[in-house]
Amino acid sequence: MNPQLPLNGIRVLDLTRLLPGPVATMHLADMGAEVIKIEDPGAGDYARVMGPVRNEVSQFFVAVNRGKRMMRLDLKDAAHREQLLAMVETADVLVESFRPGVMDKLGLGWQTLKQRNPKLVMCAISGYGQDGPFAQLAGHDINYIGYAGMLDQNAGADGVPVLPNLQVGDLLGGAQSALQGILAALVAVKMGGAGRFVDVSMTDAVLAHNLMPLVAVNNGAAAQPGRDLLSGGVPCYNVYRTADGRYMAVGALELKFWQGCCDVLGRPDLKTRHWQLGQQVGGEDAMALKDELSAIFATRTLAQWTEAFAPADCCVSPVLRTEEALLHPLFAARGMVARHRHETEGESWALAQPVRFQP
Repeated sequence: MNPQLPLNGIRVLDLTRLLPGPVATMHLADMGAEVIKIEDPGAGDYARVMGPVRNEVSQFFVAVNRGKRMMRLDLKDAAHREQLLAMVETADVLVESFRPGVMDKLGLGWQTLKQRNPKLVMCAISGYGQDGPFAQLAGHDINYIGYAGMLDQNAGADGVPVLPNLQVGDLLGGAQSALQGILAALVAVKMGGAGRFVDVSMTDAVLAHNLMPLVAVNNGAAAQPGRDLLSGGVPCYNVYRTADGRYMAVGALELKFWQGCCDVLGRPDLKTRHWQLGQQVGGEDAMALKDELSAIFATRTLAQWTEAFAPADCCVSPVLRTEEALLHPLFAARGMVARHRHETEGESWALAQPVRFQP
């Protein structure tokens, strides 16, 4: 533990598995908390065998469990349950991701835990919340973002939803919302309040952040796939294929950036064709201009366009592959990426905590 980090001295008991809970508790560890990851004596966290296993565990497990102390307990065993309850007495936070009601059946529900430690913050991460008609249903990221209306809008012009490789429900809905709730409850405790039970529904959290489609509905109707302001409905905010089959990301949403982009493209005549000057979002003129830009970007390679746009501060950048991002000077300068040696799994890339603290 680093005494300079803000959560130094906070003890967290982590009963979670797979992605949302482990990422949330990993970030707590990154911020200085002591995190004890508790798994059953058998297979343990399913993430241990998800994807290729080098020696003992998968790279998936390594990636989301750094900085934690590992422990095995059988929560169906009375002696092991009592051992956990004893640990609760000195803990600040307990995080679990079982289906609603499982902790109660184990004799480890909120009413029991808060009697042992009235200052405890308990966070339960679930797909659909602790109550409601879907509380007992199984689900994964694809289901959560589907119910929340996000997956429908994450589609190309053909209307077919595209599965993002950033798990929005698990990471925004689960990990980040859990962090938000845990830290808010800890602040309340540190101000003299009682402990809290934090109920995190991953589906609720995605719905709560599905803002642009909500704006469209409030304006009359949800946009057609690929036709909203930030989903492909304007040529100034889009991706374009280059001569070598790569892509450039054009984020010239504001008029001044669009005008700078047009200068680099050698097409100053396009400066007036912008949504802030009356171009209809998702309209025929916007789609026609998008086709024009596609033809322009197809004339040069990714490297050539990257070099051309480098001096112009107009929000146009290359779409990097993951292996390129890991080596990019942007992240090297910030210390975001490092080679990390795991005890049994050897060397691999590791990502740093993105939130920085200075004394």
